[in-house]
Amino acid sequence: MKKSTLAATSLAVGTAAGTGSIASVNSVSVWFARLRKPPYQPPDAVFPIVWTTLYTDIAASSAVAIDRLRAAGKDDEARRYAAALGVNLVLNGSWSWLFFRYHKLGAAAIGAAALAASSADLVRRTAQADPRAGLAMSPYALWTSFATVLATHVWRLNR
Repeated sequence: MKKSTLAATSLAVGTAAGTGSIASVNSVSVWFARLRKPPYQPPDAVFPIVWTTLYTDIAASSAVAIDRLRAAGKDDEARRYAAALGVNLVLNGSWSWLFFRYHKLGAAAIGAAALAASSADLVRRTAQADPRAGLAMSPYALWTSFATVLATHVWRLNR
């Protein structure tokens, strides 16, 4: 993997992570503490561990995929991959704003579903470029699918 590609994907992922974290600075607020949550909600300490791992994986797997596509002479496909990654990261960073900053639980559930669909598409694209990188990125699609179920349940419990 080229260092320049990894630097670019790391910057993009870091920007999404930072944007999301700005929105959730006060995530352990009175508002969040008062929300009813399903019994399968992971402890708060799980989220930064999972997201740090996933963000690292997204940056590395995406760099591998983009480099493989470029090496195969598939520059247009590499650009489409980069665009899909960009859309995914915008959806990723936006979720925290919908949920934590604006307290829009229904919109956050819909946003989570869009993110899960985008994540599954990104895993598919990654696997087509490099099967091992696609396998490595698959927990991202699984986690965002779980997050969709969780966000929807929180919304339903608090309507």
